[in-house]
Amino acid sequence: MTATTPPPTTTPPPTTTLPPSRRPAIGLFNFWNGVFALCLAVIAVLLIAPLSEVFVVGFVDPETQGFTLGNYVRVLTHPYYVGALGNTVLVGVGGMIGACLVGVPLAYFVARYRVTGRSVISTLAVLALVSPPFIGAYSWILVLGNNGWVTKALREFGIAMPSIYGTPGIILVFTLKFFPFVYLMTESALRSINRSFEEAAANLGCGPLARFFRVTLPLVFPAVSSGAILAFVLSIADFGTPAIIGRNFRTLSTIAYNQYTAEMGGTPSIAVAISVVMIVISMAAVLLQRYFLSKRRYAGALTNLTEQKDLTGPFGALVHVFCYLVVVLAALPMIVVFYTSVLATNGPVFTGAFGLSSYRRVWNELPNVVGNSFSFALAAVVLITITSAFISYIVVRRETWLSGLLDSLLMVPYVVPGVVMAIGFALTFNKPPVDLIGTAAIIVMVVFIRRLPYGVRSTSSILRQIKPSIEEAAVNLGAPPALAFLKVTVPIMIPGIVVGAMMSFITAINELSSTLLLYTGATATMPIKIYSAVLDGEFGLAAALSTILLVSSGICVFIVFRLSESREGAFV
Repeated sequence: MTATTPPPTTTPPPTTTLPPSRRPAIGLFNFWNGVFALCLAVIAVLLIAPLSEVFVVGFVDPETQGFTLGNYVRVLTHPYYVGALGNTVLVGVGGMIGACLVGVPLAYFVARYRVTGRSVISTLAVLALVSPPFIGAYSWILVLGNNGWVTKALREFGIAMPSIYGTPGIILVFTLKFFPFVYLMTESALRSINRSFEEAAANLGCGPLARFFRVTLPLVFPAVSSGAILAFVLSIADFGTPAIIGRNFRTLSTIAYNQYTAEMGGTPSIAVAISVVMIVISMAAVLLQRYFLSKRRYAGALTNLTEQKDLTGPFGALVHVFCYLVVVLAALPMIVVFYTSVLATNGPVFTGAFGLSSYRRVWNELPNVVGNSFSFALAAVVLITITSAFISYIVVRRETWLSGLLDSLLMVPYVVPGVVMAIGFALTFNKPPVDLIGTAAIIVMVVFIRRLPYGVRSTSSILRQIKPSIEEAAVNLGAPPALAFLKVTVPIMIPGIVVGAMMSFITAINELSSTLLLYTGATATMPIKIYSAVLDGEFGLAAALSTILLVSSGICVFIVFRLSESREGAFV
């Protein structure tokens, strides 16, 4: 008789039930859905509402307060406004073409050849990028103005310089200000090209110049076009440069500012209509670029990358001269500003000696202006840092159509000129219970929403490199989602958060166009005072304030360089 052994019984592992307070939240009302709703509310109040107000007021008759298309008809037909529209497109296209003519060759030489001092070239390009354009405008007045140093020196030899005022000066400033966008993006793209394409073209008998235009340039077209669009959009949106050296050359941004101040107390319908036209131009440029990019495929395998060649002979000398000439001209405004700031002055007049009288005037007369700039910028950066961390998580980790919408909305501040945003804030927050006109809060808010994309882009890029499993493990061990994010994810994101904060601070402390319509005497900042000092001929005072701004920006650039694996990429 054979004994039968019963089959072993399998006991299921014990299940661990987390207490309700430690379970991951699910359903409609959880932590991240609440954060999402709060972020949408912030965007709605500070972005959608002001821009909606701008669009609505553009259709209001200032006399009858009824609906009308007359404002847009007037802006698009009256010679005064049509001329400003043409000027705006002219300097936008001129600045874009100039940036490409300078940035693309510079990128090609640095990417394909061993240029001595490449890091110096890139650093000077980045410093030129983060300095305010209105500082470049007034610096070139000191150099090439009617009584500029170079102008007076050449005049003694009977050589007459062309005027820096008007179209040539504006395009020159925009070219030297915005070419780093094209250079940084194109240089990175050129380093990623598979050299097999160019080698195949060479084997088929294509010469170097034809090979560049028919093979290399099409492969990096997305990068070139992105830098070019940035140059165009920022050129047409810039207020300080045409206001300082434009003289009788009017653009839409300067007219919108003048029209708004003229309509103060009434309905600024014409100023708003001009603002909407500026937005349409910017959006049309972005959509046109996307259309061209969608027509063909530009991607390639990141293998068999090109190797840099040595530079010798006359060609090598010419390449080095070109590269250093470009960045020295771009850095010239910074040099001029610093030199002018240490010249002794007697009131607005330079005495010819060296001294710190301009800095003493800043210390004695304008400490509140310097304090306002730093306090407003720091307050905006704190808000940007906190908000961008949460928005980045939503955009990267919760990929839904709503998060995609949120990400798309954050592109709007890139293309909306600062003057337009300022008008929207003035229309939205000028009546109880949120009458903020003349307060520090409205300055901080407008800077916050305009510079929020910098923080979001930086934190999003580093968050994409962090595996979600790290955070999921903490949640599976019982940590609430909020605690897991703060204790696990945020510490890993610190480098990207700091880089985003530094970039936000650089742009926030240099903000002019969106604050010029919203400030009072008590809330004036350094860019505003620099602008008014230049118009009043107080060049020493403007130089001292500009130097403080540039040194602050330079410190932030140094921090970004220390924390970023790709120094130049952090700014693009």
